[in-house]
Amino acid sequence: HTFSTLQQSPQQPTMAGKTGSGGSVKKTGSKGTFGGRKGSSGKKSVSKTTKAGLQFPVSRIARYLKKGKYASRLGAGAPVYLAAVLEYLVAETLELAGNACRDNKKSRITPRHLQLAIRNDEELSKLLGHVTIAGGGVLPSIHSVLMPKSKTKKEEESSA
Repeated sequence: HTFSTLQQSPQQPTMAGKTGSGGSVKKTGSKGTFGGRKGSSGKKSVSKTTKAGLQFPVSRIARYLKKGKYASRLGAGAPVYLAAVLEYLVAETLELAGNACRDNKKSRITPRHLQLAIRNDEELSKLLGHVTIAGGGVLPSIHSVLMPKSKTKKEEESSA
């Protein structure tokens, strides 16, 4: 295609000559543009989450931070940083829970797997030390005092 064929192709009619019900071309938006944002040149908007390369919603976290009145002002990088930290913590927890799930030969992560993952990891256990997970149970452990006494070598020789 050359530039002249791209300007007017027979398949896509232009807005010139098209009229609305009032007999004139309808213009919407500010400054006489045909819809969309002011100053946008047909580009699709990219979310803050996509720009940051995250999965957690940056704009929603920003809204929650503003609504929560944690501070009178909010920097532009704060919700991005918080979203990244939350995403990392969730990914770490889910990875460990998935490993616990696989160890138990199951295909679904349950609260029990989350509990095992968190309590067996030193840092996550410290972070979530005062958290109770419903349906998580407890870590399997038997106190050494309750274990049966093992025979020493001298006792084994004397009994034989």
